[in-house]
Amino acid sequence: MATTVRHTATLALAHALSAAERGLPVFPLSPTKLPAVRSPHRDEPGPVTCHGACGRPGHGVHDATTDPAEVRALFAAAPWATGYGIACGRAPHHLIGIDLDVAPGPHPHGQHDSGQHDSGPYDSGPYDSGAALRQLAFQHLFTLPETVVVLTPSGGRHIWLTGPSNVVVPNSAGRLAPGIEVRGAGGYLVGPGSVTARGAYRLAAGAEGRPPAPCPRALLRLLTPPPGPRHAQEAPTRGHGLVRFVLAAHEGQRNTRLFWAACRAYEHGFGDALTRDLVEAAVRTGLPEHEARATIASAARLTTRP
Repeated sequence: MATTVRHTATLALAHALSAAERGLPVFPLSPTKLPAVRSPHRDEPGPVTCHGACGRPGHGVHDATTDPAEVRALFAAAPWATGYGIACGRAPHHLIGIDLDVAPGPHPHGQHDSGQHDSGPYDSGPYDSGAALRQLAFQHLFTLPETVVVLTPSGGRHIWLTGPSNVVVPNSAGRLAPGIEVRGAGGYLVGPGSVTARGAYRLAAGAEGRPPAPCPRALLRLLTPPPGPRHAQEAPTRGHGLVRFVLAAHEGQRNTRLFWAACRAYEHGFGDALTRDLVEAAVRTGLPEHEARATIASAARLTTRP
C-alpha cells in the first residue's frame, strides 16, 4: 500500500511539473481535491486573510507556481499529495474552466465534477448541463472551439478556455445554468493525471498536446458579472427571495438550496450581509447551525476572489 501511495505521489508530481512547463501554475492536492499543504495559520484564532504574504506554503491556490523548484518543494511538503490543482485566471493563459456537472444541482460543499455523455464532446449525464451549454451557445450565437477537455471520475468534463488579461472572470456555480460551474480568478481545476478518492482525471481523446482555446466573446460576456452599482440595489429584494428559497427546502435538499442561495448572494455582492438570515432559515428547516455555516463558507470560497 505504501508503495502504491508513493507511486501515485510521484506520478502526480511528474504531471504537475509537465503542466508547469506549459505555463500552468500548479500546487499539490490531496485525494479529497483540497490543497495538500496544510495552512501555516491553522492554529491561529479568527479568520485567515493571508494569501501567502507570510512567505510560507499552505495557502492553497495562492501557492500555485510554474517554477519547477518551487513545485518540487510544495510536493515535498505534502508527500501524501495524489494530484495537483491548476490555478485559473493567472498569466500567461488566464485559464477559465467550464465545469459541466452530472449531479442534480450544486454539491453542498462545491466539490462536484463536470458532466459528460458519450454522444458528444460537450454532452453531460443525467442533469445534461452539456445541453444547457449548447442552448446558451445557440441563444447567444457562439461556437465552442476545439480545446482541452478533461474527463472527471464522476463522468464529468472540464472545458478549458483562455481569457484576456484585462478581464476578470469570477467563480460561479449555477449562474450560467443549473449544473454548470465556472472556475475563474481565485479558483482552480484538478489537473489531468491526478488521482482522487473517486478516481483519476484524464485528458479526453484528441486533447493531448492541444493548447486551451480562447473563450468566445459572447460566452465571455456571460461569464463576467454585471456592473457593481446594480448589486447594491438588488440586495434587499434578492436577499428576501433567497431566504424564502432556503425556507422552502425539504429534507434531502436543504444543503443544496442553501449552497445555491449563498452562491447567488456572494456573486451579487451581499453574501456576508445575508449570512445570518440564511443560517437562520437553514436552521428552521432542520439543518444544524454548524453545517449551515460550513456550507455558506464553501459558497464564499467558490464565488469570491482574493
